[in-house]
Amino acid sequence: MHEAIAEIHKTKIVAIIRVKDSSTIGLIAKCLVEAGITALEITSNTPDYLDSITQLQTQYPSIFIGAGTITNEKLAKDAISAGAHFLVTPNTSRQVIDVAKSTQTPILVGALTPTEIYQAYEWGADLIKVFPTNSVTFDYITSLTSGPFNDFPLVAVGSVDENNAKKWIESGAVCVGFGGELTSPILSAEEYITRKSRIISLIKSIR
Repeated sequence: MHEAIAEIHKTKIVAIIRVKDSSTIGLIAKCLVEAGITALEITSNTPDYLDSITQLQTQYPSIFIGAGTITNEKLAKDAISAGAHFLVTPNTSRQVIDVAKSTQTPILVGALTPTEIYQAYEWGADLIKVFPTNSVTFDYITSLTSGPFNDFPLVAVGSVDENNAKKWIESGAVCVGFGGELTSPILSAEEYITRKSRIISLIKSIR
């Protein structure tokens, strides 16, 4: 198992940064790392995301920095060239999976339906990102992991926060991915403290 995937299995968390201003990433990442996050992704629709991945890897050499919203081969190749430790997709693309596999880059593949989940697994996904989980119920994950896909490594992503992360794990997900307001720009010292406390609570809830 690749080191990044092993870390995600161990910690059960990936943080997702998607912002409109790349200058806000530094403080967000600092908050995440100080709270205890060891795997985070920066989405491709964040301005200058490739530069941010490289910068964060230099700043936090012990943290796994991945590239998210990788929807096609070009984005995959660009992210790998920038040194992304792993790729994350919102969709089930064999072409993107093949690029990842050809370079031995770990990949979390987005899927929602049973057919997509099986295809992602069959094509070589290291983890399968059930997305968006806010469109399904906890029982949906349970029905998958307790039935036909009991040995598939599912990740719950979509409206995950400190109040429901534990429930997604209890439902059968091996990991959760969170973003939204928990990884939005931090505008004050007070907000930094509150945000860090919420992330710590999330981490503690699933360990």
